Amino acid sequence: MPNIANDPTRKSWINVPENCDFPIQNIPFGVFITKEDVITIGTRIGNCAIDMGALQQLGYFEGIELTDDMFMQDTLNDFISDGKKTWRLVRNRLAELFDENNPKLRDNKEHREVVIFKVEDIEMLLPVQIGDYTDFYSSKEHATNVGKMFRDPENALLPNWLHIPVGYHGRSSTIVPSGIPVHRPYGQTLPNGETTPVFGPSRLVDFELETAFITTDANLMGEPIPVEEAEEHIFGMVLFNDWSARDIQKWEYVPLGPFLAKNFASSISPWIVTMDALEPFRVKGPEQSPEPLPYLQQKGAKAFDINLEVAIQPENEVETVVSRSNFKYMYWSMAQQLAHHTINGCRVNSGDMMGSGTISGPTEDSFGSMLELSWGGQKPLKMNDGSERKFINDNDTVIIRGYCQKDNLRIGFGEVSSKLLPAVELKF
Repeated sequence: MPNIANDPTRKSWINVPENCDFPIQNIPFGVFITKEDVITIGTRIGNCAIDMGALQQLGYFEGIELTDDMFMQDTLNDFISDGKKTWRLVRNRLAELFDENNPKLRDNKEHREVVIFKVEDIEMLLPVQIGDYTDFYSSKEHATNVGKMFRDPENALLPNWLHIPVGYHGRSSTIVPSGIPVHRPYGQTLPNGETTPVFGPSRLVDFELETAFITTDANLMGEPIPVEEAEEHIFGMVLFNDWSARDIQKWEYVPLGPFLAKNFASSISPWIVTMDALEPFRVKGPEQSPEPLPYLQQKGAKAFDINLEVAIQPENEVETVVSRSNFKYMYWSMAQQLAHHTINGCRVNSGDMMGSGTISGPTEDSFGSMLELSWGGQKPLKMNDGSERKFINDNDTVIIRGYCQKDNLRIGFGEVSSKLLPAVELKF
């Protein structure tokens, strides 16, 4: 089935500002609530949010096999379960409907008034019910930097790292959409030079620059997903800030990895950009040496050229961009991650989320965490307001943005923005 929504020459009758992340070639999917407290599935073009539930009720998806309430739900899980054919049919229909030459909705003022909203008049919600969440550790640069700081600088990568996409199972209950603040977490830490841990708020709260992909119902228990088929089961991607408490992490992560240092909060951008929309931005990923085992071997362009940046905004001050990186630096691809995740027969469901792991590039200004950017606090970063940061301060807002650009086509994710609030007051 042709992917006509990606036609780079197509224009919409909805105004799209210059350098906007959401041209008609994007057509992401999300869930929002209107001023009338109606929750609906929708998409976005320019600065307009489009109520797909209202479109369905008005008959604009006629001819596509959908359940009657497909877009009148509070999550995308059922839509994602319908598979790639349905995703493409719906996305193509939306591209046709909002094409500048199509008068069907353009010239129907009554319908437009119930379908189209200004983005400032809606509130974005979590787009999927996330059943399971896995975080990978797939940036060679990041893993090397952390290995140098936490372990042996001469042997920064552990022996398994170049052979498997390392990952751990995270906690889905504290994944929140952009705009929801998070609190500084409590936990145990071991101060330098001490032998007994102390309890209190983390002093070293950090961001992690990541993306995440959302899956459909991919397999039955016991059935691995072949690497060459893995992308067929990926619905799309979001930006992902996997908040981390580095001092808690350092004390707890041996022998079983992160726990309280990671599960207190993770923030995602609310619009899911489909793999179809990202197709024009494929690039070849890093060379993998040694050659992966056969079940992880891939051919062709399996990485994506996604420009990423992180800014820190102190309260009531201007932001400072502290990192510029790119998703194409990732050593292990999404397809390899999903193939490895299921090679033991692990079942993957609609709405499951897989984090990329921190995305660090080869230069100091492309590192994907304050741990690396300040090198463990040894090199504080200067903010535009004159203050310095080793890690994230209370009331700082961390903003992650991402977009693809090729010729005159820009496809973006918007942003994930989250404020770090002080630790809650404990009573015991």
